[in-house]
Amino acid sequence: MIAVSERVPGHGRTPHQTIWHKPAVGHRCTGACDFHPIACSEEEGIVAPAPKQDVPIRLTKENEAWCTDYLNLHRQR
Repeated sequence: MIAVSERVPGHGRTPHQTIWHKPAVGHRCTGACDFHPIACSEEEGIVAPAPKQDVPIRLTKENEAWCTDYLNLHRQR
């Protein structure tokens, strides 16, 4: 699934977490973007993002999760 990552900083002893989001429709990323709009929010997005990536639905790395809205879209298919 094509996704963009959001790094959520941990606090204290809590490790950082990566949340994967569906990019907003129509956003053309060249990998040099300062902001990615995301499909689950019209107001929010990811600042200083990484480029879009193809990410497996079953995440294997620790501290990674899918955006709940993206998972719900995938399950409806």
